Amino acid sequence: MRTLVTGGAGFIGSHLADGACARGHEVLIIDDLSRGSRANLPEQARFLQLDITQPEAIDALRDFAPDAVFHFAAQMDVRHSVADPIFDAQVNVLGTIALARAAAESGCQLFAMASTGGAIYGEQSEYPASESHPCRSESPYGLSKLAGEQYLDYFGRTSGMRTAALRLANVYGPRQDPHGEAGVVAIFSQKMLAGEQPTIFGDGGQTRDYVYVGDVVAGYLSLLDHPEASGSMNIGTGIETDVNELARVIGDAAKYDGEPAYAPGKPGEQRRSVISHQLATERLGWTPRMDLQTGLQQTVAWFAERV
Repeated sequence: MRTLVTGGAGFIGSHLADGACARGHEVLIIDDLSRGSRANLPEQARFLQLDITQPEAIDALRDFAPDAVFHFAAQMDVRHSVADPIFDAQVNVLGTIALARAAAESGCQLFAMASTGGAIYGEQSEYPASESHPCRSESPYGLSKLAGEQYLDYFGRTSGMRTAALRLANVYGPRQDPHGEAGVVAIFSQKMLAGEQPTIFGDGGQTRDYVYVGDVVAGYLSLLDHPEASGSMNIGTGIETDVNELARVIGDAAKYDGEPAYAPGKPGEQRRSVISHQLATERLGWTPRMDLQTGLQQTVAWFAERV
């Protein structure tokens, strides 16, 4: 199988590329290295340093003629999307459109994108949120991901290419990017390992759904084993963890004996975010396997090797 991974030098994409290589796929990675690292690239994969918004990336896709595309390249900083919504849309909407159209025209069988299970729903009215929950994103980032999903659905319906958008909860794990939706895990880990005091914004009672990167990769790869599965699906644990508890568990793993500092909360931050994975279980047979304490211990251990 010929598999293209965009953003494959980044956090989640590189783990997916590892998984595809382990399955014996011929893997091409496209990444502009604005956030990713060459150190994350699997040796078996071919790599092209390209920007998905530029024609060269589309030409590379057409030349490779993938059977499957896993699309992780994105503008993923919520605050940056607020400051520059045009750039956010250029990458997350126009970039996705260009890739999906080229993939469909090249005979691709599966195009799966990374969407967001936190920002796309906004302030929730039910907990955990299912895919039928209203999408009331409070950031251009969430809106651009939703638009990408809808364009993907359009190309799927008009071309016959199977499409899927996995709405990811707050993904954490080795190779964690401090700028992503679960960046707090990386930030706390790095600070506590260095003996520095981490800062919690607000009272620390705000909750998120933290899902381990290995479980996320299993969700994407399960799309290959369930050829009837398509559409938007949540990938999360359905469990809320507040920031105070997160800091405690990371502190224990990092052997940090201090207390966090507290600062005023950030305007517009969601109070609670948690998503249901029932649909992914039904369509993909997927359930999260990594518990938070073990996953955080493994993540902190990875950062400890790099201090």
